[in-house]
Amino acid sequence: MSPRTRVQMNRVDEKPLPMRCCEKGFVEELGSILEKRERRRIELPSYTHAAVLIPLYEKERKCHILFTKRTQQVKHHKGQISFPGGVYDEEDRDFRRTALREAREEIGLNENDARIIGVLDDIVTVTGFIVTPFVGLIPYPYSFQLSEIEIEELIEVPLSSLLDKQCFSERVIDDAGQKRLVYNYQYREHAIWGATALMLKQLLELLPSQ
Repeated sequence: MSPRTRVQMNRVDEKPLPMRCCEKGFVEELGSILEKRERRRIELPSYTHAAVLIPLYEKERKCHILFTKRTQQVKHHKGQISFPGGVYDEEDRDFRRTALREAREEIGLNENDARIIGVLDDIVTVTGFIVTPFVGLIPYPYSFQLSEIEIEELIEVPLSSLLDKQCFSERVIDDAGQKRLVYNYQYREHAIWGATALMLKQLLELLPSQ
């Protein structure tokens, strides 16, 4: 696949679900919800700080979330579905800058084209990262420039599909002798799980009603 790609229109064949639009009122209400809540911040000296961008955009009168599928060349989370993001650099000055810089490096999103709506709770990954998730609104359509090393493809998922209870599941796994609860969102052939599913679940639970 060419590293330069424009997200194409998809045929959505799921059963009809309540429409979710990224209209001004919806975005403003979500921003207000995120601003007023007490966000959990985590500090663990032995862990590495990272940040991601959860990109929302309007397509065909429906709100979508943009995910990335990581290549097999990356050091962590090979082949997994994730949000654009990466490790904090001291030159970033803050985690918001980290999320935007990484989105530019991974998918070619200009930092001025992303409007940050708010921030979710920090989460801790089993691979030793503390991740700060930023929710942002991006324009569509958009000419993305993918990193050949990091990103295999972009995955568009309608918000309404993620709100369908049938796409969500959870199970307890044995991780090095310890029980761990794992969430999973299934969209077509794509399994969204792990840290990405944890961030996604929190966002979906905070969405304003429509």
